[in-house]
Formats: sequence, structure tokens, C-alpha cells
Amino acid sequence: MDALNEWVKGIDLTEILDWLMFAAAALIAISVHESSHALSACWLGDDTAKRMGRVSLNPLRHLDVVGFLMMVFAHFGWARPVPVNMYRFKNPKAGMALTAAAGPISNVLLALLFGAFYWAAFGLYLKQVQATGIPEKNGLFYLFRFFEICQILNAGLAVFNLIPISPLDGSKILAVILPNSSYELLMRYERYGMMVLLLLLVLNVLDGPLIFLRDGLLNGIDAVTKPLAVLISGVSF
Repeated sequence: MDALNEWVKGIDLTEILDWLMFAAAALIAISVHESSHALSACWLGDDTAKRMGRVSLNPLRHLDVVGFLMMVFAHFGWARPVPVNMYRFKNPKAGMALTAAAGPISNVLLALLFGAFYWAAFGLYLKQVQATGIPEKNGLFYLFRFFEICQILNAGLAVFNLIPISPLDGSKILAVILPNSSYELLMRYERYGMMVLLLLLVLNVLDGPLIFLRDGLLNGIDAVTKPLAVLISGVSF
């Protein structure tokens, strides 16, 4: 019994909560990302995904269990692909590119929103600490921590999906500027894209560029949202 008590005391509650908050943030990011694909496709003339119930913020409609667990524990994963019939668009290449771009754009907007929430909550927490003199890990602490995780995750997801390697959104966006011959070649070898992507991830080739771009995006978001938080909380950072 004593050994069990010692084990329980040794559990880092903050680390466990971080994992749970990351999982919740991933569900939000995935749901908005995939439903944005489905909604944009519908607007452009293809209601395939809408008829399958994919224009929804219900994470269960977009969840791939293995991909989700990979995202939580390995920080690389995937959701269920949104079905798109590009030949129902007036301009198939442009329609596909716009549908693909909707996902990363939605994550940038989410990162901006959660960035504003983060700085506002962080400012209020600092104000509380200044008043009490006690930097405790209370509800407000975990709230701004959750917003921070959401902001970082969405910024990272947006940047990652813009890599021009199939099946990522960046490959569909790149296709719109390619001549038809190059586009057909890209589609022909699309099925090998995941293998190339996994190889690059295993070799850590993408880590440096992705972190650089993600941090650049976060810095830009902070430049916009931080002044707003100062006005809301009355605390200078």
C-alpha cells in the first residue's frame, strides 16, 4: 500500500493534463480542418462530403483512431480523408486547390483565435498572481495553457499541411500552377507521396524548416493578439 501511495505521489499531474489538453486541442483542430474541406467543396459545386455528413464539427465524423493516437503520442497523424469529386467543379484544378487550401487556412484562423484567448487568459492570470503573490496552478493557469496548446497545434498543423507532398494539402495547391502534363505526372505518383513523407519525417529532414515556419507564424499571430490582451487584462507583458 505504501508503494502504491508513493507511486501516486510521483505522478506529474501537469504532464497528464498536458496530454489530455493536447488530445482535446487535436480533436478541435481536426474537426475544423476537415469540415472546412467539406464545406468549401460544397460551395464550389461538389456536395459529396456534405451528403456523407462531413460538414460537421463532430470529431467522430472525421476521426481516424490510429491517426489520432499517432497525433497525440507522436505529434504526427491524420484524420479520415474528405471525399472530393474534383470533376464536379467548374475548374477541377482550381476547385481542388481551393478546397485543399481551406483546411490550412482554417487552422491559421483558429491559431489566431486561440492566440487572442491565450494572451487574454495569461494576462488575467498574471494580474491574479500580482494581487495574491502566489503563482499557483489554478483553473486560470490551465485555461491559458490549453489555449496555448491549441494555438501552437493549429499553427503547426497549418504549416505541415502546406508541404507540397501528397497526400498533404500543399500538393493540391501546388497543382493549380502546374501545366496539365506536370499535374498528370503528379497525380500518377500520388500514391507514393505518403512513403516519401514518412521517410522525410523519420530522417528528421522536415523538423528544422517546419519549426522555423511555425514559429514565424506564431510570432506574427502574437504581434496581433498580444496588444489586444493588454487592453483586455490591463497587464503589460
